Amino acid sequence: MGTLPPPRFTRRELKEGDVDFCYGSRDGLLWKVLDKIFDLDLKFETTEEAIQQRIDFLKERGIGICDMVESSHREKIDASDLGMQKVELRNMIGILREHPKIERLLFTGGNSKNGPEYFFRRHLREIDEDIRLKVISNDVPRVHQFVLDGRLINTVSLTAPSGSANRAIGSTELYKYLKQKDTDFNTIDFRVMQYKEWL
Repeated sequence: MGTLPPPRFTRRELKEGDVDFCYGSRDGLLWKVLDKIFDLDLKFETTEEAIQQRIDFLKERGIGICDMVESSHREKIDASDLGMQKVELRNMIGILREHPKIERLLFTGGNSKNGPEYFFRRHLREIDEDIRLKVISNDVPRVHQFVLDGRLINTVSLTAPSGSANRAIGSTELYKYLKQKDTDFNTIDFRVMQYKEWL
């Protein structure tokens, strides 16, 4: 679960290398990470074949993908989550009730302002049900649990698959240690290592 695609996707002004699908921005790293983890040989182009590859993968693995944000306004037209205003959230609790097999939510970002975990917490407050996130691990990636209609669901806040998160990755002690051991190790490798554990 992410937040919202870059504005060019809603304006239908895709760039060369964009895939017209969830997380399809050529600047995003999610599909590059998944490609490495599962050896998918994905195409990164604006074609029906590239879309179908992703749909087939998600169906085969039983993975759902969506954004927390239904709609928002932006004064500055860019892909920054912080720039979103008048945010309308998707009814994730309703979606979870419609799909009782979901056991885990993977947030592609954390609880910083306008991140997916942040919006999920806001959604829980807005629906006014007694659903609370219980901390399982406060280390990155942060792990929580909550109970919905007697069903235990885990949430994991992964490092965002955006270029802007690279600076945060680079400042972590774990990344510095791994980079020192292998100078070819990079921020995509770091995400592969982190995401692989939860996929």
